[in-house]
Amino acid sequence: MLFHVRMHVNLPHDLPASEAEAIIAKEKAYSQELQRIGKWRHIWRIAGEYANYSVFDVKDNAELHEVLSGLPLFKFMKIEVSPLLRHPSSIREDDS
Repeated sequence: MLFHVRMHVNLPHDLPASEAEAIIAKEKAYSQELQRIGKWRHIWRIAGEYANYSVFDVKDNAELHEVLSGLPLFKFMKIEVSPLLRHPSSIREDDS
């Protein structure tokens, strides 16, 4: 199943810089591994925000929840999820 996910990160201002840097490094490694294995298909930064739009390709709602809650920044995020399906006018056969 494909899901469109908007993630907005709000790190606390009193979070020590070294802790923030460590969490961000873990987040990058985790997200890049999910991209390599095909679960995190697309990620785009939203200009001017600490936020992104992403497309996930996972088995179901439960797997998406597992993937998202595994994000090191999860506790600092506001997340909005929309399930996706192929549009009948799409010319791309590989987006199912």
